[in-house]
Amino acid sequence: MTSETVWEIPEPISVCEVQLHDGSVTSVRRHGNPSGLRLVLSHGNGLAVDLYYPFWSLFLDDFDVMVFDIRNHGWNAVGVRQNHNIPILMHDHDLVLEAVFGRYGEKATVGVFHSISALISLLSFSRRFSAQVLFDPPLCKPTANETEFDAAVERQAGLVRRRGHRFESQEEYAEFLAYMRGFRRVVPGVRELMARTTLRRSPDGDGFELRCPREYEAQIVDYVRSFSPLMDLEELSCPTKVIGADPTLPSTYLPAFDLSKMLTVDYDFLPESTHFLQLEQPAVCAALLRDFLASNRLL
Repeated sequence: MTSETVWEIPEPISVCEVQLHDGSVTSVRRHGNPSGLRLVLSHGNGLAVDLYYPFWSLFLDDFDVMVFDIRNHGWNAVGVRQNHNIPILMHDHDLVLEAVFGRYGEKATVGVFHSISALISLLSFSRRFSAQVLFDPPLCKPTANETEFDAAVERQAGLVRRRGHRFESQEEYAEFLAYMRGFRRVVPGVRELMARTTLRRSPDGDGFELRCPREYEAQIVDYVRSFSPLMDLEELSCPTKVIGADPTLPSTYLPAFDLSKMLTVDYDFLPESTHFLQLEQPAVCAALLRDFLASNRLL
């Protein structure tokens, strides 16, 4: 691939509109091979699942791929901020899964989630998955105790609230991303894909704005420090693999503060990768996922 790479998201095979408890709607898009093992994928805070196309496109030949945006992101309209919180996102998660099984039938299903959607899946009450593969869930910071983690989360929320949120064009935003540390290692074309999938035209017609408002993104960051400590890796309901970023780099996570707890989960990390590892090393991430599924006799 070259710097001129353009990622074009294909039209879905079908779309399942999921009604959430407050009347808002999340669109689950079906791609890939309907006869294959089902994968259900979602994304990180402030992003969109179509941004991960360089990763999930690698499964389209063999897997039944379901992708969805969490509320107030991606394809979804922006609702009231009061309902943008982790308990409601957990409930949304369960409603999405029930809709997928209701519309497309019962079969083995694997959850594939990144960052905040990974945490939501871990906290969810659903028992629908045959396995889960979770990329860099925000559970704890390397070398940090819980107090230091709280402080880091508070700093991150402050940065999100101050970030730029309006841009004259998608090209301006893509150029802006080139200067951001988290987007220096991504594969070619991802910054442009980020602009197309996380910006929408401003209602006043003057340029573009973030599809997920920065105040909503920051509110979820604030919630993380309250809910991450509730996760007990010894209570997982299905085989689970956690694939983390390089723990020696900033903005990465480990599965637990207590390192002995990490023995309860299949954990790998990718050297020289950041929190956006699926956008930096998509082929490696896909290979690790396939290996895990094969080891659990799902392939």
